[in-house]
Amino acid sequence: MRELHFKDNFWNVDIPSTAGYDSIIQHLNDGKRTCKEIEDFIKARAVIEEKYAKELLGLSKRACGQNEMNTLKRSLDVFKLQTENVSLSHLHLAQTMREEAKKLEDFREKQKEIRKKVEQQMDALHKQKSAQYKKTAEAKKTYEQKCRDKEEAEQNMNRNAATSSAKQQEKLFAKTQQAKQTAEEADRIYSQNVSVLGKIREEWLNEHVKACEFFEKQEVERINTLRNTVWTHLNHLSQQCVTSDELYEEVRKSLEQCNIQEDIEHFVNLRRTGDKPPAPVLYENFYNNQRSVPARTPLTAIRRPGLPPTPNADEDPLYSTVADPGYSLIRY
Repeated sequence: MRELHFKDNFWNVDIPSTAGYDSIIQHLNDGKRTCKEIEDFIKARAVIEEKYAKELLGLSKRACGQNEMNTLKRSLDVFKLQTENVSLSHLHLAQTMREEAKKLEDFREKQKEIRKKVEQQMDALHKQKSAQYKKTAEAKKTYEQKCRDKEEAEQNMNRNAATSSAKQQEKLFAKTQQAKQTAEEADRIYSQNVSVLGKIREEWLNEHVKACEFFEKQEVERINTLRNTVWTHLNHLSQQCVTSDELYEEVRKSLEQCNIQEDIEHFVNLRRTGDKPPAPVLYENFYNNQRSVPARTPLTAIRRPGLPPTPNADEDPLYSTVADPGYSLIRY
């Protein structure tokens, strides 16, 4: 199938018309707008990635299993560390996206500056072509009118040749000659304008073809650049998924090393309080305790002091003894 190109399909039979050229320019402007939209899209995605990365980085600093011990604690430490690494990888991704957007912006601005020169040249040719076409159309109008004036003068002279005097015939002849000269001058001017318009047209045709080829080349570059930019953007996103999964795999490997029984034994050995439970608490009936006779406390033997000395016979008896015949508890 024959390939279609700009230079073969954007003409117009009306010389002053720029419809084909305007259609190409409109399409290029739309393409430039698309570049800006994709550029803004990538920048916005970079902002989202950066915000997510900062939130994730803050999350990785929060307490998570700080009271755990042994193998589970090590796994949770790896979990926090790799979460931090994932956040850093997203920060790097955000920076990469900004670089992508900057490259696209530079490409868009470069195309804009180069295209501007071509557009200015074509705009000048369009104005020149339009002005010359208008001038040629006016010259043609003047030429046609002068030709009609000449024919009318000739017809008038021929019509009055038999009835006019010699002096009148001379005037009619002079008028006819004047009209003829004026028509010839108009013809020359008209022909000259047509010739100038032809040269301008040829120049415009050549420049139009060159401009179409240039614009088509720019459009090929634009489409290729946008396609590659989006493709690269998706590759970076896919790579981020791979990187994140590799970091998460480190956590999974650490979790595989988590030994439940070892952690149980570690806690027991570290915090044990004893291996004997308390004795059972027995039931004690209050009334049974009241009926119980308290055990007597044995009396302590008290040694009394010795008896006072026996009084002499010469003296009055102060004390009596049981052995005395007159012992009595009653003293008179």
